[in-house]
Amino acid sequence: MKNTLIVIPGPTGVGKTDIAINLALHLGCEIISCDSRQFYREMRIGTAAPGEDQLALVRHHFIRFLSVRDYYSISLYERDVIALLPSLFSGKGVVVMTGGSMLYMDAVCRGMDEIPDTDPEVREKYLELYRKEGIEGLRLALRLLDPDHYSRVDLHNHRRILRALEITESTGKPYSSFLTSRVRERDFRIIKAGITRHRDDLYARINRRVDGMIEAGLEEEAASLIQYRGLNALNTVGYREMFSLFDGGITRDRAIELIKRNSRRYARKQLTWWNRDNEIKWFDAARQDEFIAWIDSQLEG
Repeated sequence: MKNTLIVIPGPTGVGKTDIAINLALHLGCEIISCDSRQFYREMRIGTAAPGEDQLALVRHHFIRFLSVRDYYSISLYERDVIALLPSLFSGKGVVVMTGGSMLYMDAVCRGMDEIPDTDPEVREKYLELYRKEGIEGLRLALRLLDPDHYSRVDLHNHRRILRALEITESTGKPYSSFLTSRVRERDFRIIKAGITRHRDDLYARINRRVDGMIEAGLEEEAASLIQYRGLNALNTVGYREMFSLFDGGITRDRAIELIKRNSRRYARKQLTWWNRDNEIKWFDAARQDEFIAWIDSQLEG
């Protein structure tokens, strides 16, 4: 059997962790986490990272291995996963990867475009532009320097606009010229089996999970990280809303309400992204037997 990476995508709160553990136990293999928020050891509660009892059942990789102060990127994740896989395949010839970070998952499955290094001074220049003129200043600069990418980029995401600007100016070439969308050939087989639920059930699970995070101490965890609020790792649902609470801009009840709402929105965004991938076979989370049977049939085939 050719070495096989079983990829399990699914929206936040759908129950991927337990299903991936059950599958890994069934196959006798290990798990690679593909949830970029769970990389950080200080963000345990707000990211719903696997608990110690779950981690004891199956060995996980890329869980709480960084500090929020550490630099990490999609390209580094791709490099690290591809470097790790041969040793994991040497056992059973199969590895499970699960998580909700769409771009990270795509980087492992499809590869990334090779983007050159950039000049830190250029990045600082555009960060200063953002501080002075906000996202409109960045949009105008990108429209002038790379109109092709301007027409495609998420114009509400200042970090992606910043990235395009710093690469364009550092290299003297439009950022869009580096985006070839070339799929890299992998020396292992990839099986994609997604997990989903009826929307009402999913939303109810998300709401309950947020309530559980609050009870577990999310507010205190966010307070302990407020000095790092400007870092990219903490620009995420759960922490952003708590920081607004600490600033006095919203009430505690409103912060909890917004975490639930923004988590539901993120789940919709994840599903929209993955619904464009016709390689994914989708299964209802309540039908795990069917899910595992299908995986077995794919491995045997």
